[in-house]
Amino acid sequence: MEVHYFAAARAARGTAQETLEQVPATLAELLSQLAADNGGTTEAGMNLAEIFERCTFLVDGAKAESTMALAGAHRVDVLPPFAGG
Repeated sequence: MEVHYFAAARAARGTAQETLEQVPATLAELLSQLAADNGGTTEAGMNLAEIFERCTFLVDGAKAESTMALAGAHRVDVLPPFAGG
């Protein structure tokens, strides 16, 4: 499964995307795994777990809640709030 990071999530993770061989059962488990596995921060000092609290997530293009099962999913997009009008 591919995970794509945008804006602050990309800054904290240090990459725009990554491919995971082991897919957790739910989106919540994925986010917990990624946050625990990350030591990076944004320029403002936010870590990935703090950013996840503000994000919207898409699984294969559809908005997803943390309880969503990831079996068969191909892509997760991590979308922090964007500034602007």
